[in-house]
Amino acid sequence: MSGVLADLATLSVGLRPELINAPAPPLFLGGCCSEVGRACALSVLFFVEAPLTKSTMADPDGFDFQTGESGASATFPMQCSALRKNGYVLLKGHPCKIVEMSTSKTGKHGHAKVNLVGIDIFTNKKYEDMCPSTHNMDVPSIKRTEYQLLNIADDYMTLMSDNGDIREDLRVPDNEVGKEIMGKFQASEEFYVSPAPLVSVMSAMGEECAIGTKTMGNK
Repeated sequence: MSGVLADLATLSVGLRPELINAPAPPLFLGGCCSEVGRACALSVLFFVEAPLTKSTMADPDGFDFQTGESGASATFPMQCSALRKNGYVLLKGHPCKIVEMSTSKTGKHGHAKVNLVGIDIFTNKKYEDMCPSTHNMDVPSIKRTEYQLLNIADDYMTLMSDNGDIREDLRVPDNEVGKEIMGKFQASEEFYVSPAPLVSVMSAMGEECAIGTKTMGNK
């Protein structure tokens, strides 16, 4: 045993002092010290420095620790045959509500194809596309949020969320929904209606738009 210790002591010569005198090595693989965790010229030969690496894996909530960005996607795939009228799909790169669907075949050995007609949920423009029924199409991830309407100034709405956050970056839409929002807001101001109207906001593909309004308490 004394011969082994002498050989180990000889091998330890020339090691970095900070390793030999380190109070607690990063990783303990084994050694001759009787007191675990204390470095010495004998046990230091059996320690290795574990390099720190940056993890690129996302946590269960989809947060990427490397980029700091959410892993949520703006779209998700769906087989064309599973799409339905009044559902949503991406047509020519635009998030659309499906208003017409029809299926056709291109010949004896051809695959069934689905013809889709949709209306852009933000611009109301019509778009059409055709896709084999077995292929996937992108469907926009759509979020709806209701806000309490506090004020309208210069066509911009002051909206309050359920948790009390205020936003003033959304315009009253230039359509029938916008007219309804203005009408309900003016009525609440004139007749002191309490509580204030609710505005439903749709978000998809990085865009947002008010799509409806109602009085709080109404279903």
